[in-house]
Amino acid sequence: MRLHSLTLQAFGPFAGTHTIDFESLSADGLFLLHGDTGAGKSTVFAAICFALYGKPPGDRDLLLRSDHAAPSLLTQITLEATLSGRRMEITRIPQQTRPKSRGTGTTTQSAKTLLREWKHDDASGQSRWEASSKSHQEVGDELLALLGMSRDQFCQVVLLPQNQFTQFLRAKATERRELLGNLFRTGRFADIDRWLLERSREAEKALKAARSDVTSLIERIHQAAGDLDHEHNAPVTEDPQTLTGPAHHWATTLANAAATHLERTTAEAENAAVDLSTQQKRELTVRELHQQQTEHRRAQEQLALLHQQAPHQQELNDQLERARRADKLVSVIDAAKTASAEHDRAAHRETEARSHLAATYAAATADQLAPAEQQLRAQATLAEALLPEEATVQQLTHDLERLDAERVELATEQHEARTWLEQAPTRRTTLTGRMDAARTAEADSRRHEAALKDVHRRLKAAEQRDAHLTEAAEAEQHLANAHTATAQAAATYIDIRRQRTEGMAAELAAGLKDGAPCPVCGSCSHPAPAEPHPGQPTRADEQAAEAHHLQAQEDEQAISTTAQQARERAAAAAGEAGDAPLADIQAQCHAVEEELAQALSQAADFGAASEELAILEREQADMTAKDTTVSEHLSARNAEYDHAADRLKDLTTKLDTAREGAPTVAARITDLTRNADQLKAASEATITATRTALERDERTARATAAAQAQGFDTLKAAEQALLNDHALHAIEEEIKQWSHQRAAHAAVLDRDELVQAAEQPPADIEAAVALRETAAKRHTQAVAAATGSRTRCDNLTSLTTELGTRIQRLEPLQDAYDTVHHLQELIHGTSPSNSDRMELEAYVLAARLEQVVAAANTRLLHMSDHRYTLTHSDHRAARGARSGLSLKITDAWTGRERDTDTLSGGESFFASLSLALGLADVVTHEAGGRALDTLFIDEGFGTLDEETLHQVLDVLDSLRAHDRTVGLISHVPELRRRITHRLHVRKSTTGSTFEQLAEAAD
Repeated sequence: MRLHSLTLQAFGPFAGTHTIDFESLSADGLFLLHGDTGAGKSTVFAAICFALYGKPPGDRDLLLRSDHAAPSLLTQITLEATLSGRRMEITRIPQQTRPKSRGTGTTTQSAKTLLREWKHDDASGQSRWEASSKSHQEVGDELLALLGMSRDQFCQVVLLPQNQFTQFLRAKATERRELLGNLFRTGRFADIDRWLLERSREAEKALKAARSDVTSLIERIHQAAGDLDHEHNAPVTEDPQTLTGPAHHWATTLANAAATHLERTTAEAENAAVDLSTQQKRELTVRELHQQQTEHRRAQEQLALLHQQAPHQQELNDQLERARRADKLVSVIDAAKTASAEHDRAAHRETEARSHLAATYAAATADQLAPAEQQLRAQATLAEALLPEEATVQQLTHDLERLDAERVELATEQHEARTWLEQAPTRRTTLTGRMDAARTAEADSRRHEAALKDVHRRLKAAEQRDAHLTEAAEAEQHLANAHTATAQAAATYIDIRRQRTEGMAAELAAGLKDGAPCPVCGSCSHPAPAEPHPGQPTRADEQAAEAHHLQAQEDEQAISTTAQQARERAAAAAGEAGDAPLADIQAQCHAVEEELAQALSQAADFGAASEELAILEREQADMTAKDTTVSEHLSARNAEYDHAADRLKDLTTKLDTAREGAPTVAARITDLTRNADQLKAASEATITATRTALERDERTARATAAAQAQGFDTLKAAEQALLNDHALHAIEEEIKQWSHQRAAHAAVLDRDELVQAAEQPPADIEAAVALRETAAKRHTQAVAAATGSRTRCDNLTSLTTELGTRIQRLEPLQDAYDTVHHLQELIHGTSPSNSDRMELEAYVLAARLEQVVAAANTRLLHMSDHRYTLTHSDHRAARGARSGLSLKITDAWTGRERDTDTLSGGESFFASLSLALGLADVVTHEAGGRALDTLFIDEGFGTLDEETLHQVLDVLDSLRAHDRTVGLISHVPELRRRITHRLHVRKSTTGSTFEQLAEAAD
């Protein structure tokens, strides 16, 4: 494959149309591709891969459609290359959204693939491009045939990914096997291994099922045997030899022993039932005696407690008698308490009334308080004559407050008017600015509307992209399921066909008749016709399996077509929407909508600002008139205020003399009246307290005499003896209950049956219960033992019969499993016969790896100055690991082999580069020997020192000496100085661009 030119249009980061001329770029056979990170260097190789295979490299979600491109410019890739000696031009247009040709809105541009070939016309002697009319799928198949390798192989050998091959160099055998298996497509050998493994598992499953039936029955017999001696000669699960005849003999012996044990346990159960009945009767007799003895003992204990309470009962009788005598003194005691309470209240009122008097009257008698009251009331009468003057003062004060409030209000209005007039110019400027801003916002809104339309288009495309990606993932899953179903149908068909072939003799024998010739040998005698095997498939079974296999293949092909269409739609949608997540585009749409709303809101402010400016002009004229009017009213109010203030001053001096320190004349009158009322209240309270003291003393003396007459020493003792009706009833009831209980317990002690029971020894219920429980337990155990023996005997008899049937199915299945399992282990590398533990696929890959190592060493020797060579080993790995794909590095300076991960960074780079180049040669040979005239090497040069870099470049020069073009992708400045032809990729805010250079950098 040789590249001639590549044209990218609205692809990835490239917004416009850009063409790379590989003819001039590869004039020296070596060119450099460099630029800033993210500029689009890897996009060049992605475009080549997309043109050849219709899909970018790897599984990453590459954005095909450029976000910087104009909506009317279609995303398109055109590649001109020579493939297998034929010069072809491939043009691919992915599915995308474009503006409609007529009207507004967008439409979906379907994916297209165009193929043209440069051919020479012998008749005219001229060459021209001839277009192919093949379908999209046919073009893809033709290109795949010309290239001779899959997309993954192409990406592996045309673009040498150094980071991956450094990992390949140091990887474990299992990881190295995965990469080699994908490149050399050795999955068919793994399929053989899996097919044998499946057959082995099926045979093992059938064997395990039959053996599990036998071992399950043996285990059930173990469980059913219980305490019988079932370990003697018992079959062992790990020893298949014991699972047949010995197992059946062992089970029969256990069944006979169980029958003997059943006869013994039945007799023991009958004896235990008789003993249980005797112990139950004895327990009832003991319980009745214990109840009588307990009743007699409790009566004695309660009667003793009642005798101990006799002193308390005497105290209750005495308290009851005192209460009845004190009840006769209730009236005189209540009269004395009432008189005492009335005197206490009168004394309290006197103290309260005197607490309000001045200190001058604190110790005055009732005769002294009355004249003082009359004097204060006369002074109050004189003060009442000055009340009208005080009203005048209040009116003047009110007028002054009103005038002052009016002056403040007028001054405020005057200040507001003048402040408004001062702020009017600023407001006029603000409103003018709002009108200008509204005009600007109107222009911004038109720009935001255009941006919003574009974001809505991208949002719709992103939603379609995500939906198509989901559809593609589901289609891939369906395809995988269909592939599995096809493989299973094929395996079933092959298995049935093999079984029918193996049993063909039995199938022919089924149609033989005595006297009729055999269709095989022609004999009319059939002494030993073949018998069909169990489950032998028929011709109808084979035809049904074949039909099922063909239908599965057709279903898989249909699903494959659907999956391919889903992938193309997903790629086209991704090209339109870009790689931005749907949530980010939704957020961007929301932001543009908010900006548009703000601009529209601000533009709508123009009318409001115009109206406010007109109102401002009218209000300014009103405020000027208001300022003049308020100033005139304020001067008039100042004059009125001065006249009222002079009159108020004269009246205030006159009234201050009459108040004598009171705030007002009315307050002075109130103070005099209140003091007079207090003197009157104190006089009356003093008279009442004197009278109630005399009554209290008289009634107390009368009550004391009556108490002494009833036998009480003092009046207080009589009061303490008094009880209410509830307390009297409680004492009487307690005395009555004590007498009744004493008589009841005495009657219990007189019963003859209780006296006789008390004379006997104490009843031992625990002993009787223990004997009954022992008998019951013995009876339960005997019955359970008899029942268990009967169940065990029945179970062992039934299980022994079933075991004999199951044993007959085991031996044929064991022979079939041994055969297929040995073959599967041999191919899988787990059989002892496979000493290197190498799988079939690993064996094939080991041969390929030997070729890769041989091709890699021709370049590694030169790059390492004849120091290092790679060595492939298929020796058995340590600790049982898989063998066949190990790599070592041989150091000529030391003569020893060592692990590849001991190499330095630069050594690992040129070793992995050699390995990658060797792998490219082998894969090319595997693909039919098609020449790869163009190679790309990606990064890794920064780890090399100057001398090693020169050696590596010498090896690369040797590649172009074989008519190969080598493109390096690197940031190393030294390469820009050494390599003349360069492709510089630049990035900017409007998209990336190319620049082809034909001179070395300074």
